[in-house]
Amino acid sequence: MLFTSFEIQETVDMFLRYKLDIRAITLGVSLLDCASGSGPETRRRIREKLLRVAGPLVRIGRDIEVEYGIPIINKRVSVTPIALVAASSDDIDYTPYARVLDDVAKDLHIDFVGGFSALVQKGFSLGDQRLVNSIPDALSGTERVCASVNLASSRSGINMDAVRRMGEIIKAVAEKTGKQDGIGCAKLVVFCNAPEDNPFMAGAFHGPGEGENCLNVGVSGPGVVKAALESHRDASFDELADIIKKTAFKITRMGQLVGMEAARRLGVPFGILDLSLAPTPAVGDSVARILEEMGLEAAGTHGTTAALAMLTDMVKKGGIMASTHVGGFSGAFIPVSEDEGMVAAVRSGTINLDKLEAMTSVCSVGLDMIALPGDTSAATISAIIADEMAIGMVNNKTTAVRVIPVPGKKPGDWVEFGGLLGHAPVMAVNTAKSDVFIARGGRIPAPVHSFRN
Repeated sequence: MLFTSFEIQETVDMFLRYKLDIRAITLGVSLLDCASGSGPETRRRIREKLLRVAGPLVRIGRDIEVEYGIPIINKRVSVTPIALVAASSDDIDYTPYARVLDDVAKDLHIDFVGGFSALVQKGFSLGDQRLVNSIPDALSGTERVCASVNLASSRSGINMDAVRRMGEIIKAVAEKTGKQDGIGCAKLVVFCNAPEDNPFMAGAFHGPGEGENCLNVGVSGPGVVKAALESHRDASFDELADIIKKTAFKITRMGQLVGMEAARRLGVPFGILDLSLAPTPAVGDSVARILEEMGLEAAGTHGTTAALAMLTDMVKKGGIMASTHVGGFSGAFIPVSEDEGMVAAVRSGTINLDKLEAMTSVCSVGLDMIALPGDTSAATISAIIADEMAIGMVNNKTTAVRVIPVPGKKPGDWVEFGGLLGHAPVMAVNTAKSDVFIARGGRIPAPVHSFRN
């Protein structure tokens, strides 16, 4: 892969002026060979394997940062869903597995470990039930462990029993971390059509279809895309689309270079590159501001969904031209607390929960990092999840929900999460109840297109 001097200078400008970065390098590690009939033995094997395989990750990431001048924000590990690994053991409570993952992450200075996960789109195994029941204690008792549960898919439909249960679990996690404004919920996400190769937290896990290990990369550059559009304010949508696509291509090439080099030094295969416009709370690093640069007075006004649809599609088209293996989400994220433009839109009243839901039909993920009133019921949270699962199931795309019911807070109150998690006002929810709907249980059947074979 050859670069001209102009491309190199252009990339340097992206780093220095427009907040381009490698958001994460995530080492995926299979733990299937660690399973045994004994919980302590399984956890001993997990610890030994992660120390051996992931030991050099942070050092290699820092070396690449220094040598290439490319910021790598997070060094992460994703593992086989723990519900699968722990199922053959005699454990009932899976919290000790989370503690082992957390201890290893601290020992190796890894930012996050993903994979305290279960895949229950069609039903619960015994291991799945035990893992889900353990999530509140696991997330409240650890710092760097992230949990995820896949509740639905376009092939299987929506497991409404799991949807109901996860509403209860989210409430329990919020209460157990209430002194920190329910921050544990920021490490918990539920999915429809969860990708097995996603490098972004909180939903990263090393899927059963993956190999022994691999290195996945997440690249982010909302500021770069916004800057590219600023000099074309009179352009047509055809021209805007081409500008976004070309910019995404350039960003992806940089990510491909870093990912392949990190994989080579680790001695593992290069997995995928996830080009997702993932914002941060910093000014100038916002997806919402990109949408406004297209001509919207404020994100959330009429036209926002159309603008987001074009942005997401052009990011994907640019990315697949620059990397042979594009995966994960690859599009645009719309987390509220992590995007200063989204926060401003919520505060001004141009974005509410219903508009965010509409936007998720065309973006990469779903309802993300949204602070809810502390008295929001578990049934209402489950109903919010059900709506989002339906969007993903019918549109054959990944959707997710990561909401934080903040104990003691009401609509309009301010919440500080800190760091990349940002801050946000608490958003109002519909006060009409969905309890009877959620209590039905069972499974919403898959749509007709699921029968393609």
